[in-house]
Amino acid sequence: MKCLRLAALPLLFAALPAQAAPDPYAARIARVLKATPLIDGHNDWPEALAEKAKDARWTMDLTQLNPKQYHTDIKRLKAGGVGGQFWSVWVSADLPQDRQVKDTLDQIGMVHSLAERYPRDFALVTTAAQMRAAHKAGRIGSLIGVEGGGQIDGSLAVLRAYRGLGAAYLTLTHSRTIDWADSATDNPKHDGLTPFGEDVVRELNRLGMLVDLSHVSEATMLDALRVTKAPVIFSHSNARALCDTPRNISDAVLKQVAANGGVVMVNFAAQYVSEARRVWGADRSAEIARYNAPPFGGLYIGDPKGAEKALA
Repeated sequence: MKCLRLAALPLLFAALPAQAAPDPYAARIARVLKATPLIDGHNDWPEALAEKAKDARWTMDLTQLNPKQYHTDIKRLKAGGVGGQFWSVWVSADLPQDRQVKDTLDQIGMVHSLAERYPRDFALVTTAAQMRAAHKAGRIGSLIGVEGGGQIDGSLAVLRAYRGLGAAYLTLTHSRTIDWADSATDNPKHDGLTPFGEDVVRELNRLGMLVDLSHVSEATMLDALRVTKAPVIFSHSNARALCDTPRNISDAVLKQVAANGGVVMVNFAAQYVSEARRVWGADRSAEIARYNAPPFGGLYIGDPKGAEKALA
């Protein structure tokens, strides 16, 4: 029996999973992240907490979240070496604009609450010096990005109030064209920015806030680049030459961003990175629309997502 057991040992070891080879870049990455904060330009965690946890989000232990419920939690932010985080305070562009202001203030309050409740993990920052200090102390510098011009309700005073509460950028539109700027994913009305839209860009410059051009139409991008006196950002956009969606940036605009000294922060959502995934998504949406129309539409009465489930 001893001989049989010894003979089986090579087979046993062969069945064990091989250990992954050490990453030759790991040490270099660690050095870079220790010296320079890795800054993520867009994170919807405040809105996700509002949607899923409701009022409990103000008191619940955010260190004990189920990782399957959220894309983000404190443990993964720290493990990933994130040094700075722009928290997106996003509200639906379909809401009345005065309601958008109310909900924006609610989410800004949530970002402040994160820093107050977890001071070892987060520090609210509004300047580069504060970001460096937070990074040196091992804390994640928390910045605020307002994701949609509709959230200022057509008022520069509201914009100034957001800045006073720590907002660092304004995305000029979200998914809907608004009274003063065209969105990339809605019908254009202004061929870019209106005169008031140009005033918004100038006020952002004056306040020291970043002009974020993700989500806006190409005409809006070009108008903003013409008006701004400061570098712009795209907080979550990619190159349209690689994935042809209006949410991405054409080569012509990318050249102007380079001349402006601006920054494009890459969006890793599959439909904005992979042309094949984008085409598949468009085909699937067309099929869902077909199944929701006669003669198939009657199959899903009382179940608005019936066609989507059928094609899952």
